[in-house]
Amino acid sequence: MAHRPPRTFRRRRAESSDSDGAEERCERLPSAGGGLEEAERPRRSQGPRGRGRVWASSRRGPGAASRGHRGAGGRVDLSTDEEEGTHPSSEHGDDQSPISDSSSSVEEKEVVKIPDASFIRAARRKRELARAQRDYIPLTVNHSSTTSDRKRSGEEDPESEPDDHEKRILFTPKPQTLRQRMAEETTNENEETSEESQEDESQDIWEQQQMRKAVKVVEGRNINLFHSSESQAVKKFDTSISFPPVNLEIIKKQLSDRLTLLQTTHRSHQREYEKYIQDIKSSKTAIQNLESSSDQALHYKFYKSMKIYVENVIDCLNEKITSIEEIESSMHALRIKQAATLLKRRQDELKCESAYLQQLSYKTETSAKGSLAVDEKNQRILEEIESRRTQRRQARALAGNCDHQEGTSSDDELPSTEMTDFQKCQGDIFQDCKKIFEDVHDDFCNIQNILLKFQQWREKFPESYHEAFIGFCLPKLLSPLIRVQLLDWNPLKLDSIGLEQMPWFTSITEFMDSSMEDTTKDDNSDKKILSTVINKTVVPRLTDFVEFIWDPLSTSQTTSLTTHCRVVLEEHSTSENEVSKSKQDLLKSVIGRMKKAIEDDVFIPLYPKRCVEEKTSPHSKFQERQFWAALKLFHNTLLWNGLLPDDTLQDLGLGKLLNRYLIIALTNAIPGPDAIQKCHQVAAYLPEKWFGNSAMRTSIPQLENFIQFLLQSARELSTSECRNEITEIILILVKIRALNQAKSFIEEHHLEHL
Repeated sequence: MAHRPPRTFRRRRAESSDSDGAEERCERLPSAGGGLEEAERPRRSQGPRGRGRVWASSRRGPGAASRGHRGAGGRVDLSTDEEEGTHPSSEHGDDQSPISDSSSSVEEKEVVKIPDASFIRAARRKRELARAQRDYIPLTVNHSSTTSDRKRSGEEDPESEPDDHEKRILFTPKPQTLRQRMAEETTNENEETSEESQEDESQDIWEQQQMRKAVKVVEGRNINLFHSSESQAVKKFDTSISFPPVNLEIIKKQLSDRLTLLQTTHRSHQREYEKYIQDIKSSKTAIQNLESSSDQALHYKFYKSMKIYVENVIDCLNEKITSIEEIESSMHALRIKQAATLLKRRQDELKCESAYLQQLSYKTETSAKGSLAVDEKNQRILEEIESRRTQRRQARALAGNCDHQEGTSSDDELPSTEMTDFQKCQGDIFQDCKKIFEDVHDDFCNIQNILLKFQQWREKFPESYHEAFIGFCLPKLLSPLIRVQLLDWNPLKLDSIGLEQMPWFTSITEFMDSSMEDTTKDDNSDKKILSTVINKTVVPRLTDFVEFIWDPLSTSQTTSLTTHCRVVLEEHSTSENEVSKSKQDLLKSVIGRMKKAIEDDVFIPLYPKRCVEEKTSPHSKFQERQFWAALKLFHNTLLWNGLLPDDTLQDLGLGKLLNRYLIIALTNAIPGPDAIQKCHQVAAYLPEKWFGNSAMRTSIPQLENFIQFLLQSARELSTSECRNEITEIILILVKIRALNQAKSFIEEHHLEHL
C-alpha cells in the first residue's frame, strides 16, 4: 500500500469522490436525513480519533443536501474536503468544484434510487467507528452489498468506507475560515443548551411521575375508606344480626351510666374552668405587678437619691456631733457652776447665822474673845444676807404681796458682777451654737425638711418604708438636732417654753399625724417616734438638771420641773404601763436629790423659851425662817404626787420631814394661833387623793404624830377662849380623815355643836 504511486492514489480518490457525489445527488432527502440522525447519535458520545469536526458538519442534515441541489457546488466541495481531509488548502477545493457540479447534474437525471451523500457519510463514519472499537482493519471487504442491504443493515457494515491506505493523511491542520469557526462555536453552544434542556426535561418528567404516584396512593386510600364505610354501613343495617333483648332496667342502667359519665366529665370541666379562672386572676395580678414594675427606673432613682441623702445627713451629723457635745457640756457646766455657787452660799450663810445666834445665846466672855476674827467675817456675811432680804421685802411690797412668810424665799439672787459674767458666758455659748450649722443646707439640719423627705418615702413606697424600720431610726437621727434646740431650754424656770411649743415637737407631731397606717396596730413604729425621742433625748436632759442643777428648796424650780416631767412621763407615753430605763433613772434622781436636800438643807434650831418668846428676837426670827423653809421643802416634795409612788412620797414627806423636823418644831413652839396656822398649812399641802376614800375613818399611819399634836393643842386651847382655833383643829382632823379622833374629842369636850 505504501508503494502505490501518488498519481494513482489521487485518481482513485477523485473517482470515488465523483461517484460519491453522484450518489449524494441521487439519494432521497427524507431517508438520508433520518439515517443521518440515527448515525450521529452513537457517534456523538464516542467521538473516535478526533472526528468532532466531521460530526459537527454532518449535523446539517438535509439542509446541506438541499444547498447542493441548488448548485452551490463550491460549498459542497468545501465540506467534502473538510470532512475527508483530501485537500491541503482551500484553493484546490475551489478548482474541483466545477467538475463535481457538472458530473453530478448529469448523473442526477439518469440514475434513480442512489443513496444520499449524508447517508453515505454516515455509513463511512460507522465503519470508522467499528474499526476503532475493534482496534484493527479487516482484510476482507465485501463490495457486493447493495444499497438496500446497507439500508437494512444500517450501521452494521463497516466495509463501505475506504481503507486507511486509500485516505489522504493530513499532517498539518487545515486552516478554518471565519464562517467555519462561527458555525463550530454555534454548534457547541447549541449542544450545551440542548444538554441543559434535556436535563430539565428529565427532572420535570421525574417530578410528574412522583406526583402521579402520590395521587394514585391517596385515591387508593379513599377507595379503601369508602369500601370500609360501605361495609360498616352494611353491617350496621344488617337485619340478619340478632340483637340482645332490651328491657327498662337495661335502659335505665345505661342512662344512669351515661349520666354518671357526663357528670364526671362536667366536674372535670368545672375544675378546668376554675383553674382557668385562677390562672386569669394570677395573670391579671402578674400584669398589674409588671405594670407597676415598669417604673423600676424611677423607683431605683428614688431609692438611690434617698440613700445618698441619708448618707449625707449622717455624715453631716457625725461631723457636727463633736461640736454639739462640746457646746452642750459648756452650757451644762455653766449652769452647774451657778447652782453650786448658790447652794454653797446658802449653806455657808446658814452656818454663819447659826453660829452667830449660838454665840448670842450663851454670851460668854471666852466665846466673845475667841470669835473676834470670826465675828468680822460673819458680820460681813450677815450684812449681805440682810441686804438681800431687804431688797426682797421692797419687791414684795411693790407687788402687794403681804402674806409672805420669811424663809419661803429661794434666795437665789446673784451679785450684779456674777450675773453679768454668767450672761456673757451664756451668750457666747449661744453664738457658738448658731455657728454649728451655718455652713449646712436646711435639708440636712432642719428637722421639718428631713421629715418631709421621709414622708415622701412613706407615701410613695409604704412597704419598703416600714421594712426599713424608719420609725425606729428617726429618733436617733434627729437626736443631735433636738439637742441643739434644747441647749437654751431650762426646765427649772417658770417662763421656759414648753415642749409642745418647740419646733421639733411640732414637726414630729405633724409627721405622726400624716401617717396613713392604722394607728391601732401595735407594730406601728411611727406613732412611737415622739415617745422614743423624749425617752432618748429629753428625759436624760431632765435627769441632768435634777441631779446637778435643781434646788429642791426652790418652789419655782420644783413647780416648773414637775410640770415638764408630767408632760414627759404621763402625756406622751405610748402605753400606761410603759416605764423605760431613762424614766426610771429620772425618778431615782428625783428621790435621791430630795433625800440629799432633807439631810443637808433642813435645819430647825431649838432655843430656850426665853429666847423665842419675843417674836422680834434674832433667835425667834431665825427659827421661824428655818421652819418655813422646811415646810416649803415639805410642800415641794409633795408636788411630786402622781409622779412618784405614794409609799416613797409618804416616806420622804411625812416620815423624814414632818415627823423628824416639823412636829418637833411645832411641839416646842408656844401654843396659839401661829402654831394652828402652821398646822393648817401642813394639812393644806397634803394630797387630797390620799384621803379620797369616803369610808376611811382613820388617817394614814405616818400622820399619827401630827394628829396627836393637834389633839394636844386643842386640849390646851380648850381652857382658854380660843374657840376659833379649836374649830380649826377639828376641821384639820376631819380633812386628814382622823374622824374617830375628832369625834372622841368633841364628845369629850362637849362640842356637839361642831
